[in-house]
Amino acid sequence: MHIKGKKVSVIGAGKSGVAAAELLVREGAKVFVSELGAIGAEGLLRLREMRIPYEEERHSGRMYEADFCVISPGIPPSAPVVQSMQARGIPLYSEIEIASLFCQARIVGITGTDGKTTTSTIVHRICEEDGRRNGYHSFIVGNIGVPFASMVREMSVGDVAVVELSSYQLERSPAFRPDVSVITNITPDHLDRYSGDIQAYAAAKFRICANQRPEDTLVYNADDPLLHAHFTAVHAQFPFRISSFGMESVGKGEIDCRTVLLDGESIVVRTSNGVERIMETAEFLKKSFRGRHNISNVLAAVGVAWALGIGGEPLLAALRSFQGVEHRQEFVRSINGVDWVNDSKATNLNAMRQALQSLPSTAVLIAGGRDKGNDYATIAELVREKISLLIAIGESREKIIAAFDGIVPLKAAGSLEEAVLLASEAALPGQSVLFSPGCASFDMFDNFEERGRQFKQCVHRLPLC
Repeated sequence: MHIKGKKVSVIGAGKSGVAAAELLVREGAKVFVSELGAIGAEGLLRLREMRIPYEEERHSGRMYEADFCVISPGIPPSAPVVQSMQARGIPLYSEIEIASLFCQARIVGITGTDGKTTTSTIVHRICEEDGRRNGYHSFIVGNIGVPFASMVREMSVGDVAVVELSSYQLERSPAFRPDVSVITNITPDHLDRYSGDIQAYAAAKFRICANQRPEDTLVYNADDPLLHAHFTAVHAQFPFRISSFGMESVGKGEIDCRTVLLDGESIVVRTSNGVERIMETAEFLKKSFRGRHNISNVLAAVGVAWALGIGGEPLLAALRSFQGVEHRQEFVRSINGVDWVNDSKATNLNAMRQALQSLPSTAVLIAGGRDKGNDYATIAELVREKISLLIAIGESREKIIAAFDGIVPLKAAGSLEEAVLLASEAALPGQSVLFSPGCASFDMFDNFEERGRQFKQCVHRLPLC
């Protein structure tokens, strides 16, 4: 795509929108930024420093004076601004799409409903270890919180860009092409965006490999029924290499000579030359990084490492030293024999389910937030088995209490701080307190990061006795 001299409207002045605007200006485009709400102080400062014209609290007719538009992933296809742009025939692209046009590094694109942040972080650590030995740099960007566009000009040939991708970002990325793509899993989430159709949601995820070529590789979770069916369909023809991973996938990897498997408690890679043992799960599982779902995330990362030609000590060192990711079953502290765990990133029921399954003993659960159409019946038996008390917070607390009435003891809290205090009174030595909301954060917080930070602050204020 030719950029220099083009007139571009950037719709949405969040992190990714401002980063895209800065990148486009540096590449010679004429940029106008339009934000329906208020632009944050940092965004305003950066736009003014770059002398980029903007408007806030409205979308005026000026935004239609564009050759193409870069649109925030949070703006749904049904939004009036999207409909108006499409009616005028103005192409709409994601910040990811624009940044990729200028990327000289090898791209590892990672998507999925759950596990993409943890998998992305592990892959980044592996590439950092290998890069130190072989003279290249690794960058982690995208949905993880660092816009691709803000870093792409720092990337050089031979570097690796690990790009975490949501379905929203992939919707407007028609030419995006990673060297290695990963799909961790697909379970119901964000279905309000996709009219309740999980196949439409899956189709957005599948865009990650739509432009891959014979020299590129897809790494997918063979334990996921939807993914396994899609990538092993009898008449399916894919122009790229395919590598599967899975804990239950022995015998399912016939579509490719390389498969990353769990054999007992050993991670192994099956190639055309046989089976190679990588390491034991006990070498990387720890209090701050535990659970069967995290073994799956490691399997995915090993698949990426092999696709990039990374093995041996860089791979082992990265996995052995990995301590987990903030807000993802993050161990906060132990107080009087009770472990406190921050799983604020659990914004859907599948993530909550994984956290519950990872508990080493019974726990007090703090859950709730903005409901996404959750069917709590799907985790009722797991909650009965694992939870001694459920404390419900946020907009969904009444729905949660109704769903688990008679299944587990229940309390409601008007704030996260109150919930932490109630949990501290109820939890017994040897138990955990798990903060795994299973809901979006937007009823009480700006994002799950703010929610998780507040939880940790509340926990750190608790007395030791």
